[in-house]
Amino acid sequence: MWRVALSELRKLRRPTLFLGTMGAVIFFSALFSSLLFLLIDSPDGNSDRGRTVGREVLGLATGVVQGFSNVGGFLGIIALCVFAAQTAQEYTYGTLRNILVRQPGRMRVLVGKFIAMNLFALIMITLSGLISVSASILLAPRAKVSTELWFTGDGRQALITTFINITVSVIGFGTIGMVLGLLLRSPISAISFGVLWLLIVENLLIAVKNSLQDWLPGAQLTAIASGGAQRGFSDGIEYSHALLVGGIYVAVGALVASLLFVRRDVSN
Repeated sequence: MWRVALSELRKLRRPTLFLGTMGAVIFFSALFSSLLFLLIDSPDGNSDRGRTVGREVLGLATGVVQGFSNVGGFLGIIALCVFAAQTAQEYTYGTLRNILVRQPGRMRVLVGKFIAMNLFALIMITLSGLISVSASILLAPRAKVSTELWFTGDGRQALITTFINITVSVIGFGTIGMVLGLLLRSPISAISFGVLWLLIVENLLIAVKNSLQDWLPGAQLTAIASGGAQRGFSDGIEYSHALLVGGIYVAVGALVASLLFVRRDVSN
């Protein structure tokens, strides 16, 4: 299993994949965090979907990770694409058959690949956190946002909590990507289906019937990344609900895909 993980890491560190992915993470992490402060007085809002995050909110202990939290959903989409492509391409290139010759235990192969891709995701999340927090600290004085509470114990706690929430969310998105890769066995099909569902289909369904956001998988994982809505608030998804429903989606999908991987022929 660990040898499979190491071999998968060798593929993940290819410059075209690693540098390209990390470059996108750096750019969008800096962008999302910078806009919070640069557009703080804009009437069109400074956060996602035109929301306004004011100085009072950014001045709280959680303000230091507001930008990091906003980029969590985007990191999830990147993870979905990477997990789906790395899983499905084994069928496209016919390399899975060669891997199983060296390691006939299919579940060991699957778990090893999953471990390696999660390590890749952790590097991605850590880099995003460093960029987002650094951008926030640098731009806060320009936006006249108080940073006094950011460096207290509550600020450190907020950073740790946000990192854990985003990690759970990103691994959930990545697992769904891996499931799509195993089911569709084509990188293009798996990525296209996943991205179209998350960015277009779910948003259309929620626009038609807002209550659907409590039951759609992408909405749950995005809510986990942002820490969810406060209990009793009508706007947003409660964290515990998102964790439960999102966990069920991920667990059922992983179970079905694992059974198919073990029993189905490896050819595409």
